[in-house]
Amino acid sequence: MMSEVKPPKIEFPCPDYPVKVVGKNTEDFQDFVVEVMLLHVPDLDVSRITIRDSKKGTYRSVRMLITATGEDQLKSLHEQLIASDRVHIVL
Repeated sequence: MMSEVKPPKIEFPCPDYPVKVVGKNTEDFQDFVVEVMLLHVPDLDVSRITIRDSKKGTYRSVRMLITATGEDQLKSLHEQLIASDRVHIVL
């Protein structure tokens, strides 16, 4: 009988927690994502943001490393980003 493998528990605060937001490649998509992130992560290091466009340029991903302070922070951040019709996925 196999035992269930549980994902590792995140300990907060969790430095360098990766967040990736993917959406339509519009002129202000990156600014929109950073604006929302700053509401939830006031100490966001914008110099560590990585932007990558899809092969055809239709989509853009914005990758950030944040200091996650708790599950509530991550949940509300995810909900606010996903609520926008501009965001396709948050990882």
